[in-house]
Amino acid sequence: MKTLAFVAAAASALMLTGAAHAGSIVGLYNTGVTDAGVQAPNGVDGHWTLDGGSAFISGTQGVFPLNGPWLDENSDTASRWITPTDNAGDSVDPRNNGFYQYSLTFDLSAGQAADASFVGQFAADNGIQWIELNGNAILGSDGGAPIGGFSSWTNFAASSGFQAGQNTLTIDVINFGQETGNPSGLRVEFLNSSAAPEPTTWALMIGGFGLAGAALRRQRRQAVLAA
Repeated sequence: MKTLAFVAAAASALMLTGAAHAGSIVGLYNTGVTDAGVQAPNGVDGHWTLDGGSAFISGTQGVFPLNGPWLDENSDTASRWITPTDNAGDSVDPRNNGFYQYSLTFDLSAGQAADASFVGQFAADNGIQWIELNGNAILGSDGGAPIGGFSSWTNFAASSGFQAGQNTLTIDVINFGQETGNPSGLRVEFLNSSAAPEPTTWALMIGGFGLAGAALRRQRRQAVLAA
């Protein structure tokens, strides 16, 4: 029984240790997913907004533009495209370039913000001008050509610029003016993220180690007495 108690204490300490390691940032949702992180049905995206209003999940696999031009949603099911209208195939910006700012907000404590980071990837039609975190540029250029495209992924990352409280990630998509056959959209996936654990989590971890250590010392003393 004492051996079992030690094993249980050690397992508890290991679980607490895992919890105390930097965890994923809560609130970093891929585009077009539910709260559980799986592909959502067509409709309004529950996490991302567009210019302060609704961003739509509106594509149909096999139907333009999800019939070849855009990255398909069947082979990679971690995200979906989000679009300015409730029909991904709508032709927008017939004469002039269009600009669409997609936003995602998430909260961090002061301790988490001090050591937060993430790595992600995006695809956009036609590309992006800027990616910013709390107004700080992550990727982009005023004078350069748009970055990325809609048929392959482009990576981006942040390891600074986080703040305590609400954080806002914005992605500015540019869509070239074209009379017909001119949809626009954005797709984002977070590949990994981390944030420092809360002080209470560290306290639990230390307590778990203490419990495991005490159990081990008792077991050793009993083994010596029995010898």
